[in-house]
Amino acid sequence: MRSGGPLLVAALALCGCAAQYVTADAPKIVRAHPLPSFQIHEDCVRLAPGDRVEYRFESTEPVDFNIHYHDDKAVVMPVVREQSREDAGMYAAQIARDYCLMWEAGAAGATIDYRIRVRARDS
Repeated sequence: MRSGGPLLVAALALCGCAAQYVTADAPKIVRAHPLPSFQIHEDCVRLAPGDRVEYRFESTEPVDFNIHYHDDKAVVMPVVREQSREDAGMYAAQIARDYCLMWEAGAAGATIDYRIRVRARDS
């Protein structure tokens, strides 16, 4: 797990209140989302134990990506991808929390395409 720099820590502390939540109704598909220089974007999902979030993204420039949640005052990042132009995977929740998928652009900025889908434990 990456501890992150001061900018990332400040961003994570502030992001929770402005996050958009993805539900299990249908996948969320986003095309050509602009990510300006050194900015972040996140989408959040509420997961129960055994629920999964499937994700895929592509970026025009390398971005830092993580899936994180807050545990009291700590930020826990079970998935971290640094300087990636693309990634795909599935994360299964061990505990009930709000989990956020977050992208952070570097100096060049980026444009991202992504897909998120929540799968309930029974599906």
